[in-house]
Amino acid sequence: MATVLNPPIENRHLDLDMPLLLDGGQMLPCARIAYETCGTLNAAKDNAILICHALTGDQHVVSNHPKTGKPGWWVRMVGPGKPIDTDRFFVICANVIGSCMGSTGPASDGPDGTPWGMRFPVITIRDMVRGHIAVLDSLGIDSLHALVGGSMGGMQVLSLAANFPERTRAVLVLASTARHSAQNIAFHEVGRQAIMADPEWREGDYYAFGKGPEKGLSVARMAAHITYLSEAGLTEKFGRRLQNREEKTFGFDADFQIESYLRYQGLSFTDRFDANSYLYITRAMDYFDLAEEHGGMLANAFAKSKARYCLVSFDTDWLYPTAESRNVVHALNAAGLPVSFVELSAPFGHDSFLLDVPALDRVVQGFIG
Repeated sequence: MATVLNPPIENRHLDLDMPLLLDGGQMLPCARIAYETCGTLNAAKDNAILICHALTGDQHVVSNHPKTGKPGWWVRMVGPGKPIDTDRFFVICANVIGSCMGSTGPASDGPDGTPWGMRFPVITIRDMVRGHIAVLDSLGIDSLHALVGGSMGGMQVLSLAANFPERTRAVLVLASTARHSAQNIAFHEVGRQAIMADPEWREGDYYAFGKGPEKGLSVARMAAHITYLSEAGLTEKFGRRLQNREEKTFGFDADFQIESYLRYQGLSFTDRFDANSYLYITRAMDYFDLAEEHGGMLANAFAKSKARYCLVSFDTDWLYPTAESRNVVHALNAAGLPVSFVELSAPFGHDSFLLDVPALDRVVQGFIG
């Protein structure tokens, strides 16, 4: 019988010695970056893969989530013998600053010993990436074997590849974009306003009251979750089917299965995520515009890169449609860089990069090598 390897999984944290300089001009003192590693870093330190998580994700890419008990968010992709093979690679995933799973964010204590709340400085995707670079430096990793991320994780990947081009040899971007569109910003603003309109938000100072703006955060999650799905997927999964009843109630209970599903998604989200973190991270995504950071030309962002690139989009993703990936591909072509691109067919909408799409597994495995 073959021996089954179980690469070590560790949850760690890094306390930065120096304040983190932010794009907004402020300094973030005493920042902590929480991260997870799986696998073994080889002697040459050249087998590391950094995975960047999405908006509501975290560092628990393979380990069980400490709050929900659910398996890591990408266990279907990362692990022994999987497309990102932890028998071969040392996988790192860091919780972004501004979040709420161990890295410094609005719920963390500030210098005065009380939660930052809305005193926390506004951050950008590039600020998050600076935290990732600090983790790599602490591990002695000069250059990554590969850099991987989907959705907001893809934004971090593009930002790191552009701003720290010497730090990776391969870049894999899934269902993402080089800048947020007006539609993306609009959906985020609906969510932020739902949170801030909840009386329990208390101008962001809710930590001492034992209860935050759960209703507002739940509505924000519901609105966002719709954008992660596709119309065809919703129709197939729910249609107009009623929820545990034979007839409509002629009231405002969750008559339809889709209503019940969204309410569940909203309520369960409040158990694991901080409302202020949602405000800060969505704002960082809305500010993201890689071309703007590099003189208005996206190709300029990759002028110093020597990595190879792969971009993947999904035909039912209307949040970051294929045109957004093509825009990045054209910029990489203009910069003279090796790039491959594929649009995959999947019924799940934007969330396809997280779900069972065998064609994606083949792309990832083939590109990671």
